[in-house]
Amino acid sequence: MDHNIPVWIYVITAVTAGALLMQALVLLGMLFAVKGALRRLDEVTKKAEENALPLLATSRSLLEEVSPKLKVAAQNALEVSQTLKEVSQTVRTESTHVASAVDDLLKKASVQADRVDEMVTGTLNSVANATEAVQKAVSGPVRQVGAVLNGLRAGLDVLRNKGRDEHASADGDHFV
Repeated sequence: MDHNIPVWIYVITAVTAGALLMQALVLLGMLFAVKGALRRLDEVTKKAEENALPLLATSRSLLEEVSPKLKVAAQNALEVSQTLKEVSQTVRTESTHVASAVDDLLKKASVQADRVDEMVTGTLNSVANATEAVQKAVSGPVRQVGAVLNGLRAGLDVLRNKGRDEHASADGDHFV
């Protein structure tokens, strides 16, 4: 046996052993995680069975109770539909009388609407004429006052600029 084994073989062996140990620990951790997940899944399944089975039994008994009532309701609906057929025939005969009365009423309402329209149109025309007259009466003096103010403003501007022009001409060429 050769006792001169290179050091790198020892290093590689140690690294491989460490990696195998680490892999074993990771697999052990995965085993515990899967066991925990299976335990939680088992708990959820038990809770679902506890809640779902009574719900199914309740819905079955409810369906057994409701089905005869639904049959009675269907028979009542059939009787109601026959009664509605009779009522609709009566309504049809009476609707012709109502239609003629409504036509007369609509004709009268149309005549009254035309009268109201004429009155409102006349009133609006009068209001428009009055508004136009007020605008003419007010706008003329307002324009005149505005013109006077513009004239005063122009005069003050001329007076202000006149003093500046004298000062600027006194500076001569020294003006910057």
